[in-house]
Amino acid sequence: MNEIIKKNGITFGIVTGVISILITSSIYLIDLKLFTAWWLGILSIAIYLGIGIYLLTKTKKELGGVFPFKEAFTTYFISAVIGIAISVLFNIILFNFIDPEAKETLSDLSIEAAVNMMKKFNTPTSAIKEAVAKMEEQNQFDIVAQLKGSIFSIIFSAIFGLILAAIFKSKKQEQL
Repeated sequence: MNEIIKKNGITFGIVTGVISILITSSIYLIDLKLFTAWWLGILSIAIYLGIGIYLLTKTKKELGGVFPFKEAFTTYFISAVIGIAISVLFNIILFNFIDPEAKETLSDLSIEAAVNMMKKFNTPTSAIKEAVAKMEEQNQFDIVAQLKGSIFSIIFSAIFGLILAAIFKSKKQEQL
């Protein structure tokens, strides 16, 4: 593996993980209700996408403009997996060891937000009750649940990585 790809993937993965910790810590300190704010989720995705675009732009430049699809995807994917691992590890520690009571509060807030959303869409009461019962059974901040969630985050990031790699790829000079 190319050293530039490896170095940038690892560096930006750590940066992404630290930014995730800062975002989570800020929300935790400001108001737990912000964890259920849809706009904050969109803002977070935009931040991570921006970091990924910057990562690929920087790496392509450092490689002299020669950036095949596989290498572009690999760079992004390394960064994403490291960032997700750091973020999930922090969340596991925060919600299972530092403040386990916060996960109960967040669970209640998530249920409340889901119920409010379903009511806005005129969901039948029976369907709301069924959804609430399922949500109460799940513990989304449990260690296993967070590890499972990280798999979905990696898959979601891989899809973004494929799209970004297709955008940033370039052919080798001989192929032009």
